[in-house]
Amino acid sequence: MTGIEVFLEILHRAGVRYLFGNPGSTELPLNDALADDERFRYILALQEVPLTAMADGYAMASGQASVVNVHTCCGLGNAMGMLYNAHREGTPLLLTAGQQDRRLRLSEPVLEGDMVSVTRPWTKWSYEVQRGEDMALAVRRALQTALTPPTGPVFLSLPVDVQMQQVDSPDLSPPSLPNRRIRPPSDAVEQAAELLRHAANPAILAGSRVTESGAVQELVALAEQLGAAVYTESATSHGRLAIPADHPQYAGSLSLWSPEIRRQLESHDLIFVVGMDLLRLYIHHAPEQPLPPHAKLIQLDCDPWQIAKNYSVDVGLQGDPKAGLAELIRPLQQTMTDEQLDRARTRRDRLAAQRAAEWQSLKIDIDAQQNQRPMTALTFMNAVGRVLSAGAAVVEEAVTTHQHLHKRLGFLKDPTGHFAHRGWALGWGLGCALGVQLAWPDRPVVALLGDGASLYGIQGLWTAVHYRIPVAIVIANNSQYKILKVCGQVMQLPQISRGRFVGMDLSDPAIDFVALAASFGLESHRIETPDALSDHLQHWLQHPRPILFDVPIEE
Repeated sequence: MTGIEVFLEILHRAGVRYLFGNPGSTELPLNDALADDERFRYILALQEVPLTAMADGYAMASGQASVVNVHTCCGLGNAMGMLYNAHREGTPLLLTAGQQDRRLRLSEPVLEGDMVSVTRPWTKWSYEVQRGEDMALAVRRALQTALTPPTGPVFLSLPVDVQMQQVDSPDLSPPSLPNRRIRPPSDAVEQAAELLRHAANPAILAGSRVTESGAVQELVALAEQLGAAVYTESATSHGRLAIPADHPQYAGSLSLWSPEIRRQLESHDLIFVVGMDLLRLYIHHAPEQPLPPHAKLIQLDCDPWQIAKNYSVDVGLQGDPKAGLAELIRPLQQTMTDEQLDRARTRRDRLAAQRAAEWQSLKIDIDAQQNQRPMTALTFMNAVGRVLSAGAAVVEEAVTTHQHLHKRLGFLKDPTGHFAHRGWALGWGLGCALGVQLAWPDRPVVALLGDGASLYGIQGLWTAVHYRIPVAIVIANNSQYKILKVCGQVMQLPQISRGRFVGMDLSDPAIDFVALAASFGLESHRIETPDALSDHLQHWLQHPRPILFDVPIEE
């Protein structure tokens, strides 16, 4: 076997079905080997931003490692923003790139460079394979490293001569993964349960790793047992949704800014954090410590780096979120007194009443704004959400438009179907949605994208059409980088506060997304009203196909 055939054999034995790629000369041995290998489907993208985002979305949705192959150095450079996203998400992504023939390296040939050093800060492991005999071990180790909690991306550099080298009797054993369901120590669980039992007003801060460990059911059981409000991550690191959006104890997402987070959490005397990066703030505000100082803190995570990283904890629980939550529920069910259970019931009723009042308030606002043109963010999100089925997946990259409204309105009943930014390298949403759709061919997938963000990865439209990936791409078009204007005002920058903006408007000329989509062969429509948007999405749900909707919204 050649080195690249060994590479493919290990991937096959690991269950890999898709290879995401954009080839150059140093990747040609791989593409040549794939020409008569029907075990894989090669997904081509025209630029590395949407390409790597596709692999990212596929890995997040499938829970399996995904493999993406880019061109040496320059192609890798284009992919680095999406690698940063995968790093922040903890996505089990195997990023590979061809490398120049080692017989040329000393002479500093074209396209050669130290890719291992470039990728090392944003990967769990980065390595250049030096011998064909090492290929099987390197690929096996890469996959095992990516998939072992805390999961994350890895990188392999594959020199051309190693790809083509003949390898005798390679060890083709598939990757071997440890059981991820590590339980936290029993004494620490008892200590945490004791604090939770006696809390007057507990809160749960739940992050993406809850959903990614399959622990949504356990989280809901714990919240209901305690009568605790459940907050999810702010837009700076939101990622996946950890609780059904229509659950009466879902208290919404944490705010962006430190003072607002302090106000949200001030009434809670105990905060239980699970599967969350606590906290990744965006712009400096006082107080620097947004958690209320009087609240006790318990933290459960599969990633020991996250526990007490920024905030001292009263109890730290290292373990798998699903296994750890199950261990924690048991002593609470066995030992909570009737009085404690009554208090939990009272808290549940109060939270349900607050949630019902918020829904009613939002519905009043929707009715009041229904005839505004361009559409408001609220009517836009309502028009999308009201027609989606319970199993639909939504990929959000429209930060100032979505405003967590799909969650606040209770549309996302299946939290596994929510994907949002954790790294904030733009251009991610379109490719991510295509990858999610490939992983979940039986679930409708909608990409909600800002106009500015979409243009960083717009080449993904070609891939959607070429492979007939039936994603609905909805562009929230306000002709600007609005998040920059918002941040400038938050920072109290003088000219931005006066409404003077440099380099933040996408006008003169306006971008014609319908014509742009047509140039890639994609069906597209410009939608002006909420009812028309709902109608077009409803028709798409009945007749799935790749499609784009350009929707003007208020500035």
